[in-house]
Amino acid sequence: MKTTTRVCVIGGGVVGCSVLYHLTKLGWSDVMLLERSELTSGSTWHAAGGFHTINGDTNMAALQGYTIRLYKELEEITGLSCGLHHVGGLTLADNRERYDMLLAERAKHRYMGLETEIVGPDEIAQLAPIVNTEGLLGALYDPLDGHLDPSGTTHAYAKAARMGGAQIHLHTKVIETTPRPDGTWDVVTDKGTVHAEHVVNAGGLWAREVAAMAGLYLPLHPMEHQYIVTDETPEIYERESEHPHVMDPSGESYLRQEGRGLCIGFYEQPCRPWAVDGTPWTFGHELLPDDFDKIEDSIAFAYRRFPVLERAGVKSVIHGPFTFAPDGNPLVGPVPGMRGYWSACGVMAGFSQGGGVGLMLAQWMVEGECERDTAAMDVARFGDWISPGYTLPKVVENYQKRFSVSYPNEELPAARPNRTTPMYDIFDRMGAVWGAQYGLEVVNYFAQGDEPRFETPSFRRSNAFDATAREVRAVREAVGINEIHNFGKYRVTGPRAHDWLDRIMAGRIPAPGRLSLTPMLSPAGRIIGDFTVSCLGEEHFQLTASYGAQAYHMRWFLSHLEEGVRVENVSDRLNGFQIAGPRARDVLAACTRADVGALAFRDVAPMVVGMTDCLVQRVSYTGDLGYEIYCDPMAQRQLWETLWQAGQPHGMAPFGMRAMMSLRLDRFFGSWGNEYSPDYTPAETGLDRFIAFSKDAPFIGRAAAEAERATPPERCLVAFEVAADDADVHAYEPVWIDGAVRGFCTSGGYSHHAERSMALALIPREMARDGLAAEIEILGQKRPATLRMTPSFDPEGLRMRG
Repeated sequence: MKTTTRVCVIGGGVVGCSVLYHLTKLGWSDVMLLERSELTSGSTWHAAGGFHTINGDTNMAALQGYTIRLYKELEEITGLSCGLHHVGGLTLADNRERYDMLLAERAKHRYMGLETEIVGPDEIAQLAPIVNTEGLLGALYDPLDGHLDPSGTTHAYAKAARMGGAQIHLHTKVIETTPRPDGTWDVVTDKGTVHAEHVVNAGGLWAREVAAMAGLYLPLHPMEHQYIVTDETPEIYERESEHPHVMDPSGESYLRQEGRGLCIGFYEQPCRPWAVDGTPWTFGHELLPDDFDKIEDSIAFAYRRFPVLERAGVKSVIHGPFTFAPDGNPLVGPVPGMRGYWSACGVMAGFSQGGGVGLMLAQWMVEGECERDTAAMDVARFGDWISPGYTLPKVVENYQKRFSVSYPNEELPAARPNRTTPMYDIFDRMGAVWGAQYGLEVVNYFAQGDEPRFETPSFRRSNAFDATAREVRAVREAVGINEIHNFGKYRVTGPRAHDWLDRIMAGRIPAPGRLSLTPMLSPAGRIIGDFTVSCLGEEHFQLTASYGAQAYHMRWFLSHLEEGVRVENVSDRLNGFQIAGPRARDVLAACTRADVGALAFRDVAPMVVGMTDCLVQRVSYTGDLGYEIYCDPMAQRQLWETLWQAGQPHGMAPFGMRAMMSLRLDRFFGSWGNEYSPDYTPAETGLDRFIAFSKDAPFIGRAAAEAERATPPERCLVAFEVAADDADVHAYEPVWIDGAVRGFCTSGGYSHHAERSMALALIPREMARDGLAAEIEILGQKRPATLRMTPSFDPEGLRMRG
């Protein structure tokens, strides 16, 4: 075994082997994989081997499509068989909510190039005759669905990697991972020490233990999972073709053909976590004892949906552990704060996602960034606040909801409330209906009177509709107040702070007492941040951005840090309120001796508000006259009392995130994670208007931004007014123009001020003209839409700037 390598991958399951192969595919041959036992020794060997493209996140779905298409390429490269069975698959719907979800998924697939279709009960019976179609409304059919041989596929990845120069060492147990001062790593094994520039934790069931060697906690937990293989069944072996897969969400089951019989697995409600205190190193090719009690109800349901099962004998039971993250998606990418340490863990659907995970991680390592937004699986989506006590109940909840309907407005209850601000009890008494972002409780809206304190999950307009309208009206007609805790906040100081920001940010860095809006770009010119930069002094700046992107953004800042610059994450060390609306200036003036009228749009000034030292910024995401007022969280309750009492004569009312997201539509404002993400560029989304092309600084992404300035991209962001019924755009609905899909929605919703449904969408630039007629597919219905160039509220920004 060699003692130095560029990359050391720890773990020989399907994910580790995929990472190894993709590194060689992208040109890195000095790479090795260490496996304590044999390849596939963890969860891989007992996996059911199914694969499918359906996923709530479109980028994850696209990567699953990539993974599935990769298998034929692997077979051609290596000459090994992956045991592919492309039999197609059905996902059943037996109620309106499930059917709505399938309609929404089908709509997404249109512009993704996935050839899925909605089929009715008669077609279900033809495609999958063992299904009892009683009570079914329909199903989503995907011809790409199928299954494979887990062992053969893993060995195909491994052989392809070896052909590219990689080394694989079996029966080599990693004992320690120790960082060197230069950011490289010593990987200590029972066969000797390997010095590696990069370490990839693909430890699977042992990922927690491997992470602990580096002093790291990864939010992962194994769950027991059970599937059954039946004896030979005439309804199966007498068929001329292989039976397709069937996912039955109501029955929490997935079913496929296995030889001349069937295989059915369950995501049962009375599920059980496994190895709560750590995975034993001695565990490997063992299985867990059979446990029919916990799947008793699931089996009873399966007998009704698939009556043939009641007549089929049990040939074998596979009961083993799989590892999940709190939200069910993988943990992939560079671990924040740990140079050269990469995660490729929590990939519970390894044969649907393993290829995409390997590709993204290899691109990240070799090219410095990925070709698409990886937010859904980025290891940085969880902060340093996460703990095993949080992870366990969230993993259990995710397992139980594995086949549940996933609603765009759903707020899951497990492990909540977790993190709260000083305002939590005050807002709770005022009727707050809570959501959560990055572990923090955030008000979605305020219920009044006998309105329920729970928002009904739905693809259609929910019971939050009237409350949201009430809050929007308060902002537009008087003044609204909400908390600004859900901003990520950063302090940048030092003699080179200005020059550093000029390089990191594409926009102009403001003078003292002013703020600017600026995108932050990757080297390829993609949007990796949407920031407000406030200059508090020549060497003192405050940045604000999305609260949920803290670890993501801090990782970027620290990886580009220079001498003479200090960056601190102060997201939870600053809090305060936003007040917005035509009476906002009157309220603030009643609370301070400062000259509020002298504070111009985008001004920043220290100000004593009541008894509290604050920083006040004249800016508002509502698009209205507004102020952001920052303070020490210890003084926040006192600041609230001051603002609230002063606001009552002016009609002040609290508002939450549902109202905020409606208000921003009035001005066509984009939002992070929707319009602004690494999937898009500034010239596509309109953020290029904030790029300071005239500044001398060689900001990151400048060359790409200059190229797009010279040759504009083919698509651009526009706003549509939609003739919606009882459902609005959420994201990724296809836009039909002249009878063809020519774009897709990035986000949308109902503008309560304009009393119309709105959508933001990317369409071909040459088609973007005021009044363009289009159709937007919402839950299977094409709704008329009209392109609008002029915002419905304050189009010239007179109220916001006045």
